[in-house]
Amino acid sequence: MIANPSATASNITSTTTLYKGSCRILGFYVNSTTSGTIVFADSDGTTSTTLSGTITPAVGYHAFPASCARGIVVTIANTLNVTVFWDI
Repeated sequence: MIANPSATASNITSTTTLYKGSCRILGFYVNSTTSGTIVFADSDGTTSTTLSGTITPAVGYHAFPASCARGIVVTIANTLNVTVFWDI
């Protein structure tokens, strides 16, 4: 992972809107999972563009560089504890 001192770390365990507005995703760290899945979308609640398919991640860091024009929505299914790194 490339260090980014301005990045925000958001720990989540359920479907969440992380930010509304122009931003970018840097990556995510899976703290724990039991068949958990995650999907990233660029969304403002009205218009949405899916950025990933359904990911079944292993524990550890995963780079996921993506620009979002509207905001970040993370959809989680099953059991997944994940920290998403993002910035504006």
